[in-house]
Amino acid sequence: MEVVGTCTSTSGGMVELLYMQFYAPTTLAMPRDFYTLRYTTVLDDCNVVVCERSLPLSHGDPVLPPPDQFVRAKMHSSGYLIRPYGGVGSIVYLVDHMDLQPETVPEVLRPLYESSPVLAQRVTMGAMRYLRTVAHDVDGDSSPVRGLQPAVIRTLTQRMARGFNEAINCLSDDGWSSMPSDGMDDVTIAVNTYPVSRISQGQFLFCDRLPAASDGVLCAKTSMLLQNVPPALLIRFLREHRSEWADLEVCTDIAASLGHAPLASRRGVSCYGSAPLLLSHSPEQRELLELLQMDSPTVFQDGGFYAKDNFLLQLCTGLDEASVGASAQLVFAPVSVSVSEDMPLVSSGFRVVPLDSSLANEHEMARTLDLASVLESGGRIISPSADKGPTCPMRSILTIAFQFPCEIQTFECVATLARKYVRTVVASILRVAMALASNLSPPADLKQTPGTPELLILVQRMLQSYESHFGIELLKGHSESIDTLFKLLWHHPDAILCCIVKASPELIFANQSGLDMLETSSNELQTLDWQKMLDENERKSFCTELDEVLQRGFAYLPRGVRISATGRVATFERGVAWKVHSEMPECLAYMFVKWSF
Repeated sequence: MEVVGTCTSTSGGMVELLYMQFYAPTTLAMPRDFYTLRYTTVLDDCNVVVCERSLPLSHGDPVLPPPDQFVRAKMHSSGYLIRPYGGVGSIVYLVDHMDLQPETVPEVLRPLYESSPVLAQRVTMGAMRYLRTVAHDVDGDSSPVRGLQPAVIRTLTQRMARGFNEAINCLSDDGWSSMPSDGMDDVTIAVNTYPVSRISQGQFLFCDRLPAASDGVLCAKTSMLLQNVPPALLIRFLREHRSEWADLEVCTDIAASLGHAPLASRRGVSCYGSAPLLLSHSPEQRELLELLQMDSPTVFQDGGFYAKDNFLLQLCTGLDEASVGASAQLVFAPVSVSVSEDMPLVSSGFRVVPLDSSLANEHEMARTLDLASVLESGGRIISPSADKGPTCPMRSILTIAFQFPCEIQTFECVATLARKYVRTVVASILRVAMALASNLSPPADLKQTPGTPELLILVQRMLQSYESHFGIELLKGHSESIDTLFKLLWHHPDAILCCIVKASPELIFANQSGLDMLETSSNELQTLDWQKMLDENERKSFCTELDEVLQRGFAYLPRGVRISATGRVATFERGVAWKVHSEMPECLAYMFVKWSF
């Protein structure tokens, strides 16, 4: 926030012209900015009033147009009323009323930008929790933790969170510039070089253990849609089972490319030297700050370099949240053992933002799942109360951002290895997310399965038609009941879709992998435009493929792409299409093999 100008009213109140920038929570939308007028005054009854709203258009054009990387949002009448209470405190009323221009974001993200509960959770209640924390510290009820004053811990958590937001947004005003894509477009790379002046002013976030020649930082980031995974549960698992996603083999390649000692380790091997040291746990702020000792020789991992006996400062928020719009995140940065308020920090991490307004199942959120052993054995944990309470959020956006300090001349090399590292992490997290989803209550769509015989019949005919056309079973060796076959098809690793043949085919079914590929839900599947799922080349060949399927009964599809609801390109190695024998309108089924973003 920048105060552009101030003046005093005739009644003694202060009028300020403010320019504010709000970070975007994901990589899929641009951040917002505001030009507002703020009026602050003290009334005769000692109440303090702070009123704020966007600069009215009747006053002329804004002082500055929105920068290229921002969308200009509007703030309607908002502010605070602070009333004295009994001579010992105050009552604070908060009002937030914003128009965040939801029409400028992908449709899947619009709940984040047009929902009042989400605004209340992210802005209003966040401000209230912060005020309570500050008041608690001022009262002197908080004592130093490990020699750190509460104000120091609060500063560290704010710097950790801000550094992660900077990594997600990579604003040009902060010195970031984008690197060309490698053609996959699933991982975005941005680089930054910091002048010495910024380091001396304490604005820099480099690790003090880095070689003096490391004069730049590279950020690799991506976002993806998750289905049926509670944000808090996923973040809690990532925190407790780092070895399930931190691929040390890739880290070794990066360290070697930069001339650092290799690490004799692999993914699945613990990198902790001892249990995390809790520095702060704030139930009010719903966050905890902890220090982890890394039991490794010199290594590049999790967005930073670690020397022997080095440490990781880790911030976790939203681990116990079950409120509408509540997100969860895990942010970490390499540090030395001497923790201080002004120490350098390079933040990396994960953020999971729910897109649906349903509440999390309290029993499921309270459970502690030993999913490390489940993932290794392929086993399944049965929930004792799978049919009780509301379900977890159906959809959420996972955003990942890792920062890699390095020398400017190594940007190209590190970018290649950083993409590989992030894609490896993404694959590991998808594996974890599938295990988590399968161990929770099934989504509403599956709960309705026994009561929807039409859907079961459609799946049965899809399987029968596949065997008739290709001479083999799609689900080899399985002759169970149709309910079991449906569940096997639902969890099939390849994307399987079914559509009604029209001028523009209408999707009527997709398994979980198909929904993930299209980044949509079963409820919104039929709203997708088939033509928008195809790129220019696919549109040209679609009619030919359709004729072949209708005449021959099936067709083999070459390597191609499909465009998801969020605009991301999903590539598949090969595909098949076949006609579904049905008494219903003419249907076609598609299977896209080994797809990825």
